[in-house]
Amino acid sequence: MPATILERIEYWLVLAVARCLALLPRALARLLADRLAWFVYRGFGRLRRVGARNLELALPALHPDERERILRGVYRHLGWQLVEFCRMPRYTAENTKDWIRTEGLEHYLAAQARGQGVLIVTGHLGAWELSSFYHSLMGHPMGMVIRRLDNGWLDDYVNRIRCLHGNRVLHKDDFARGLLTAMRAGETVGILMDTNMTPPQGAFVEFFGRLACTASGLARVALKTGAAVLPGFMVWEANERRYVLHFGPEIEFARTGDAEADMAVATQRCTSVIEAWIRRYPDQWLWIHRRWKTRPAGEPGLY
Repeated sequence: MPATILERIEYWLVLAVARCLALLPRALARLLADRLAWFVYRGFGRLRRVGARNLELALPALHPDERERILRGVYRHLGWQLVEFCRMPRYTAENTKDWIRTEGLEHYLAAQARGQGVLIVTGHLGAWELSSFYHSLMGHPMGMVIRRLDNGWLDDYVNRIRCLHGNRVLHKDDFARGLLTAMRAGETVGILMDTNMTPPQGAFVEFFGRLACTASGLARVALKTGAAVLPGFMVWEANERRYVLHFGPEIEFARTGDAEADMAVATQRCTSVIEAWIRRYPDQWLWIHRRWKTRPAGEPGLY
């Protein structure tokens, strides 16, 4: 479908900002993005209120000032990720070696060597766009399950950058078949498992002590194919002043013969891993998403 006038204007505005951030020195670009993040934080009250509510639900023991500090950090890290995304086309293994490294790669290589495919459990934590890009830059291309952007021109632009070094996108509207095909071919696919879902695509599991409707597709595919499942997150390590792409040990799934029960337990295990990483880096998770929007039947809404 041809782009509308508004979609074209949106596309060219985004392209202008992206090229500006790409041309500026990285430190200056991050400084400007930090100022932009502060403007968005102060100017868009609805998102800020969602973030504050999520922090109240998930971390009720924290002082309100600490929750505000965390939420402000979320916007800062989003601004930094914007800079990295705009600059990704110019990144090489050489010019990133001083400020990005990988930890736990042996877990990934061992999982890959099994030849039954690898499913990476990840979420909107740290620099999730940079993580898959950097992994492909270092010689390990992978698939990514993503939602199409409403603006087709922007969707094409973003995906061209994501796939510069061999990555490929699997769209959510047909991801089950794509996942099965990828696993049978021994490929790697990353799945963001930390967004609100609705049944039957999602199952209710505990997340920060509250039931949250969570994508169950990864668990179903892993149980069906025998694919290895392990966590992967790229976070900003402040003490090192660099991003670190962490791969954790494989997450083991039990098979009891009860497919639905096994799926629920596996989905819970993945969600618990994600929660543990968020607790380590709370100011780098996307708290401004209504994660607990879908409720079990008869339970009142939380927002």
